[in-house]
Amino acid sequence: MNTTIPVLTIDGPSGSGKGTISRHVAQRLGWHYLDSGALYRAVGVAAGWADIDLDDHGALVRCAFDTQVGFRADPGGELRVVVNGVDATDELRTETAGAAASAIAAIPEVRAALKDRQRDFRQLPGLVADGRDMGTVIFPDAAIKVFLTASAEERAERRYKQLNDKGVSVTLGGLLREILARDARDAQRAVAPLRPAEDAVRIDTTGQGIETVVERVLALVKP
Repeated sequence: MNTTIPVLTIDGPSGSGKGTISRHVAQRLGWHYLDSGALYRAVGVAAGWADIDLDDHGALVRCAFDTQVGFRADPGGELRVVVNGVDATDELRTETAGAAASAIAAIPEVRAALKDRQRDFRQLPGLVADGRDMGTVIFPDAAIKVFLTASAEERAERRYKQLNDKGVSVTLGGLLREILARDARDAQRAVAPLRPAEDAVRIDTTGQGIETVVERVLALVKP
């Protein structure tokens, strides 16, 4: 791992805005972008395609090694995720894929299998990496670390609007329960629990617009 290449990590719970903020920051800086959550969701989707039980840890580890994941931008600039040759972007965004990713991420052997793959994204001129353990486990030497937060209620409302805009029928109460359950799962897992790095800058995005948060993060990057 080339530690001379700059890395900006942006961690936080589901719905905190880390994906949107990370993509905007990477674009503004002209750096590469890593959506670590997409890797775990991709393994979860691939496992579902192969009818692998989420309790079969051995099969999930093999799936993590075997699953091919690629990122590409469509003509509109939106990030698309290709899993084993299939554009699985829409499927990766479902609550089912998110729940599978959270369960899979709690398996130490799966995390180990994906660690080097994530670190391979560290390429010039720099990398913006978003996830839950980017600043604590994957890139502990990153010069700039950010931890985004937002109230569970606002995160549920953001997700509700996002899914409604796509015609997906969900309830706000159901999403809030899922977010709280996932928060607890991510924070309590034995390996790489969700927590801010000691040297991370914490930013609460509750009630803040995207551009405001983007500017706050960019201000941390020295010219």
